[in-house]
Amino acid sequence: MDKIVGIDLGTTNSSIAIVEAGMPGLLADSDGKRLMPSVVNYPSEGKPVTGHAAQRILVIEPKRTVCAIKRFIGSRLQDLSESDYSLEYQIGGNPIVVKIGNQQYTPEEISAEILSSLKAQATEVLGYPVDRAVITVPAYFNDAQRQATKRAGEMAGFSVERIINEPTAAALACGLEKLPEQSRVAVYDLGGGTFDLSILELREGIFQVLSTHGNTRLGGDDVDECICDWLLNEIGPTTGDDSMRARIREAAEKAKVDLSTLDSVEIKLPFITSDSNFECQLTRKQLESLARPVIDRTRSHCIQALADAGLKAEELCQVILVGGQTRMPLVCRLVADWFGCVDYQETRGDVRIGESFHEAKGPILNTFNNPDEAVALGAAIQG
Repeated sequence: MDKIVGIDLGTTNSSIAIVEAGMPGLLADSDGKRLMPSVVNYPSEGKPVTGHAAQRILVIEPKRTVCAIKRFIGSRLQDLSESDYSLEYQIGGNPIVVKIGNQQYTPEEISAEILSSLKAQATEVLGYPVDRAVITVPAYFNDAQRQATKRAGEMAGFSVERIINEPTAAALACGLEKLPEQSRVAVYDLGGGTFDLSILELREGIFQVLSTHGNTRLGGDDVDECICDWLLNEIGPTTGDDSMRARIREAAEKAKVDLSTLDSVEIKLPFITSDSNFECQLTRKQLESLARPVIDRTRSHCIQALADAGLKAEELCQVILVGGQTRMPLVCRLVADWFGCVDYQETRGDVRIGESFHEAKGPILNTFNNPDEAVALGAAIQG
């Protein structure tokens, strides 16, 4: 078999997809999970551990566990912001390396561990080796970042057939290549660690990027950080170590995810200190108050991307929501308001397609059923 897989190498999660019998689908691991955390643990002895297993170790060994490596691929120290140095593991060098114990690893090497795990996962599911891949990157990635991503794929044993833009992949996953000629769409992509707003135009069946604007240091992780700060304030003065902070962050992320469908959650942290437990309630309203400043920071990028494309919001036919953080109802409401989306309801998958766009007085908000899967699916379709 000589199939080409599509890979979304994400900041928080990564995934791999393939087209079988004309239908794209994500390949799950042995536990049925389709998203693999983009996390790598380097133990003091033995081989690196990736994915869900590494994420579990993160709480115990935060200084030996690397997450959000996509923020650093193809970058130099002068490209970094102050928030990048808040990660538990050490970074340095120029080009950037991650320092763990007495060893140093490049972002490409760490990314290759993630890609190797995805490759092994696909081979196990399909029953034959996969060697060719299309890998996605943010539209704003420069040539150095794109070449570094390609090198990571090659280190993992892939022949990288193409590097494509994430918004283009998302549009393909939504079937938007069937729209009328010169249809314009906006792709609002808010993931774990990065954000970008891209304006695309369909020309002869191919999506052209008219403009893109974003922030490589803005995403759902920042919302998690706001919840962490709130929890630390609720817990009060402690002498906690790095592992305590990692536990709080894990609880914060879980609460955020649960509040996409629930009105309130109970957060329990047993033995948060040597002699005490902690419990509290967090409501969706409280979460939205904490998260609002982070989400509001994406608005200026939306305005700038429209200006760069020379368009007004009403000239768009769709605004597509991509990235796990767009599952948050607050994000859907704010984006619908900013772009003047018509017929918006807080449900997913209710999207009109075709000529009805031209009859509308504003764009339709396309809330893809699985926003964190769209990019990998589109990469597989491209493949």
